[in-house]
Amino acid sequence: MEVLQTTTLYDAIGGEATVRRLVQRFYVIMDTAPEAAACRAVHPPDLAGSEAKLYDYFTGWLGGPPLYTSKHGHPMLRRRHFAARIGQEEIEGWIFCFDRALEEAVPHPRLRELIREPILKLAHHMHNAEG
Repeated sequence: MEVLQTTTLYDAIGGEATVRRLVQRFYVIMDTAPEAAACRAVHPPDLAGSEAKLYDYFTGWLGGPPLYTSKHGHPMLRRRHFAARIGQEEIEGWIFCFDRALEEAVPHPRLRELIREPILKLAHHMHNAEG
């Protein structure tokens, strides 16, 4: 009998170290890239809390330990983001940051694709403002 082995995206990309690198680069890019100005503007001046929450969320979302849910409960991402104005410009800035950070943190193109496609859907799901 053949045994199928499965792995999570979390393990496939390198686990904690890669997720941490991805999230850190994401916020460095957001804090410095003009293309992300609208996205940066809806975040607090100090990005440390946002970075910690995104790290926790991505860790669980990628199949690692459920850090976010154990600390904060169900993500309810859209509801949690209602306080921020998220229009097309903010979404495009977020995607700009994510794409660059993902490219740097995850060298394998197929793994990046497996991560990017659902993240794009999630980013667009956060849309809550016109103009």
